[in-house]
Amino acid sequence: MPGTRIAALGHHQPDRVLTNDDLASLVDTSDAWIRRRTGIATRRIAAEGETVADLAAPAAGKALAAAGLAPEDIGLVVLATCSARDRCPSNAAQVARALQIPSAVAYDLDNGCAGFCTALASASHSVRAGAARHALVIGAEKMSDVTDWTDRSTCVLLGDGAGAAVVSAVPDGDAVAESGPEGIGPVEWGSDPTRGDLVRLLDDWQPHFAQEGQAVFRWVTTELPAVARRACERAGLAPGDLAGVVTHQANLRLIEALLERLDLSPDAVVAQDVVESGNTSAASVPLALAKLVERRELAPGAPVLLFGFGGGLSWASQVVRCP
Repeated sequence: MPGTRIAALGHHQPDRVLTNDDLASLVDTSDAWIRRRTGIATRRIAAEGETVADLAAPAAGKALAAAGLAPEDIGLVVLATCSARDRCPSNAAQVARALQIPSAVAYDLDNGCAGFCTALASASHSVRAGAARHALVIGAEKMSDVTDWTDRSTCVLLGDGAGAAVVSAVPDGDAVAESGPEGIGPVEWGSDPTRGDLVRLLDDWQPHFAQEGQAVFRWVTTELPAVARRACERAGLAPGDLAGVVTHQANLRLIEALLERLDLSPDAVVAQDVVESGNTSAASVPLALAKLVERRELAPGAPVLLFGFGGGLSWASQVVRCP
């Protein structure tokens, strides 16, 4: 079976910036309190009429253009989201329409904050199986639609945005390992539904994001380092071989505590987009990765661990090579 690679990336965020001082006018909080507990300084908030598909389309369009592909080259569009209000047509189908992609399979995938890494693995499997030669994989969220703006423990966390990747088959004759140059490594994924209520987005048609923060922190820091190490092992690497790590941007303190438990190189680049973007759920991994590549903080071909985790409780992780 052919290998797969990330051919290009793109990202998009709404214009409005919501600062910690802005939030202090809504709830009993302060810039110092938010930074100390979460590391977040700002987040982007979409306009009232802006939808998840509206956020996703520009990110996907940038990735498509950067890959040098035409719309008709795309055979699969997968959009990971947990905040979209539209059910049918899917948000993926709406993106395909906006980009004039003529006949691709298009569907939405909801696996919470692990959604993008799950979608990336699913698309990679489809391309490797020959179901498509090129796929668009998108993580897009409008978390402001599901935020309880009276709950200071959660409203300070969340933001809106989108990131996208073009997944392509490795050209015939390019003998590379699954995690080789520009490759997508095997996925390490799973869930613990017995603890699914620790991160939730429920309540029929007026959902609000809620979580048990301390329990989630314990789960991430005690159980997920082993998942990250297994993802590296499946790609034939040790954590110290990584050039970078892009985890779900849940909380800067959580990210730091998780990575302290991995033997990373001191030169490894660690994504900290949560500081300026907040927690964008399924959008956080592609958004942060696209920015690092755009700023050339990660070189082409550099091995990077992607790691999404959250509601479900679910996780998905793989090593990829930067485009």
